[in-house]
Amino acid sequence: PQPSELLTSEMHRLAGLSNVGDESWFKSLFVRKVIPRKDAHSHLLAKKEDNNLYKIQFHNVKPECLDAYNELCEDVLPSIHTDPEYPCELVGTWNTWYGEQDQAVHLWRYRGGYPALTEVMNKLRQNKKFMEYRNERGKMLLSRRNQLLLEFSFWNEPVPRPGPNIYELRSYQLRPGTMIEWGNYWARAIEIRQQNQEAVGGFFSQIGSLYTVHHLWAYKDLQSRENTRNAAWQRDGWDEVVYYTGWFQSDTFILKQVLVTVSAESCCSVVGIRH
Repeated sequence: PQPSELLTSEMHRLAGLSNVGDESWFKSLFVRKVIPRKDAHSHLLAKKEDNNLYKIQFHNVKPECLDAYNELCEDVLPSIHTDPEYPCELVGTWNTWYGEQDQAVHLWRYRGGYPALTEVMNKLRQNKKFMEYRNERGKMLLSRRNQLLLEFSFWNEPVPRPGPNIYELRSYQLRPGTMIEWGNYWARAIEIRQQNQEAVGGFFSQIGSLYTVHHLWAYKDLQSRENTRNAAWQRDGWDEVVYYTGWFQSDTFILKQVLVTVSAESCCSVVGIRH
């Protein structure tokens, strides 16, 4: 007999040794038994007491157009943020200071989830000023991308804070199947990183680039960031978090806030552009 025939014969013999229905010893060599989850990541990790959906936008601006782009955003975006007809809030608008240059980052919150997002998008299509803004903005951009996000249940909801501050956006690309593990470690770690109230918000992607996590931090300045991060190593448990989660692919951007917004519920408006 040929070698392949011998191998096939031996495989059939082994399969018959303990063949009990579909759970045979032979099948176990080739089929990995997976214990199914009973719920989606969005239900296990996101806040259940509210129904917030977030959208993060990354706009790569032509270098010669960045100032004009910021002025255009200042002229239009605050009116959407403060208008009660739109169930959304502009959490923040930043320019990248260190990292990818000539980039603007916008973070929106939709109170009411996907229905609120749909309502806002439909109304904006009828908003003449916004459509003119979009057309003018398109002339200034090299590229753009966005993601829809949910916030981790164990993080703060982003709220206005006194400034001036610099912001750090740390983005992690997780392997599929590790989101729950990530959440378990950071649910403990966030308590370590709250000593100076530097944690702004933590999010994970739902639409767009999947298995992506964003952590947003605020510091007085770069030296404050250095001191705060070094102090975390003196607390029990931080080294374990870094060991088990630090090997994921990550990017870090230092952001400078451009539009300073406050909650619409406080009846205040956007302060303005900060250079």
